[in-house]
Amino acid sequence: MLSNRSKLPKVGTTIFSVMSALANEYQAINLSQGFPNYSCNERLKNLVHEFIQKDYNQYAPMPGVLELRQALAQKIKKLYNTEIDIQEEITITAGGTQAIFTAINCSIKEGDEVIIFEPAYDCYAPAILLSGGIPKYIELEYPTYEINWKHVAKLINTRTKMIIINNPNNPATKILKREDLLMLEKLTSGTDIIILSDEVYEHLVYDKKTHESILKYPKLMERSFICYSFGKSYHVTGWKIGYCIAAAPLMREFRKAHQFNVFSVNTPIQYAIAAYMNESDDYLDLAKFYEEKRNYFLKGIGQSRFKPIACEGSYFQLLSYENISEEKDLDFAKRLTIENKIASIPLSSFYSKGTDHKVLRFCFAKTNDLLDKGLEILNKI
Repeated sequence: MLSNRSKLPKVGTTIFSVMSALANEYQAINLSQGFPNYSCNERLKNLVHEFIQKDYNQYAPMPGVLELRQALAQKIKKLYNTEIDIQEEITITAGGTQAIFTAINCSIKEGDEVIIFEPAYDCYAPAILLSGGIPKYIELEYPTYEINWKHVAKLINTRTKMIIINNPNNPATKILKREDLLMLEKLTSGTDIIILSDEVYEHLVYDKKTHESILKYPKLMERSFICYSFGKSYHVTGWKIGYCIAAAPLMREFRKAHQFNVFSVNTPIQYAIAAYMNESDDYLDLAKFYEEKRNYFLKGIGQSRFKPIACEGSYFQLLSYENISEEKDLDFAKRLTIENKIASIPLSSFYSKGTDHKVLRFCFAKTNDLLDKGLEILNKI
C-alpha cells in the first residue's frame, strides 16, 4: 500500500461539481455553475465546421494561430489603446484556468508568497500550492467587497512574489476602479512583484461603468500576466479556449511551461474565432445583453425575502438570506437544492477559512424561461 503523497491533501471536489451533481440528482433548476444554457452565434459554429472541413486539424503553432493573435492585438488596440506584439506578448491557451495555472507555475517557487483576495475563484490557491508557494489571504470588505489597501501594504514583504486580482470579480461581482489600479501600481513600484490579472469577464461590466484593464496601465502591464476566456465572450465555455497577455520577458517564461503542459490549442476553433472576430465585434454588446438579464433577475426577485447585493460585473447575482435562515450557507444551499429544487453556490466555498456571511451566488446567464422557473421558487421561500 502506497503512503498518501497528495500535494493537495485538503482539496476535494470543487463546489461547482458538488452542487451541479446535487442539482442533477434532485432535478433542480441549476443556477449554480457559471455557464449559459443558450447557443452561441450560428456563424461562429459554421466557421468551426468550415475550418474542420478545410482540414485545419493538425497542431497549431505553440503560441497560437497567427490570425487569432492578430485579431486580438487589433481588439486590444481598439479597446485599450495599447500596442501588443503578436509574436512575443500573446499566447492562446486551453481556457482561462490553464492560463492562470501556467502563469503561477512559471513564476512561483518554493516559499514564495502570493496575495489572494477573498472570496476568490477556487483555482488560484491550488495552483500556488502545487508550485510550492504560500497563499496569503486578504478578505474583501463585506458587503461592498472592496479592497482595503492598507491591509495589502502591511502584508507585502520581501517574500511576496505575486498579487492576484480578479476584475470583474467572480464571485463577488465587483469591479476595480481606477483608484484601485493606481494603488496597486504604487504598492508594487520598485519591487519584483508580479501581477496576475484574471479578466475573463472583461466585457460584462454594467451601469455605464468602465472596465479598468491592466492593459491600460503601462507600469502595471510590464509586470503582469493578464488572462482571458473566449468561453465567457462567445457563450462557448465548453470549448475551453482563452489567452494570456504579458510583456515579452514574462511571456518567455510562460511559454516555457505552456509548451510542456498543453503545447498548442484546438486548431479549427482558433481559426474560426479569428475569422469571426474579423467579421464582428459583437462582444461589445455583451454588457447590454447581460445587464438586461441581471435586471430581469433583480426585478423577478423583488418580492422575495432575499436581499440582493449590487452586481457590477460578471453574470452572477449574490443574494443574502440573512432574513430567512440562520443555517450555514452550504447547508442552506443544499436544502434549497433538495427541497426547493433550485441550486446555487454558497459563498463560504470561496474563502480559505470558510467565512460565512449567509450569501449565495446565482448565475443569470440563462434563458428567461429557466430564470422564471427559478425566480418563482425563490419568491416562495
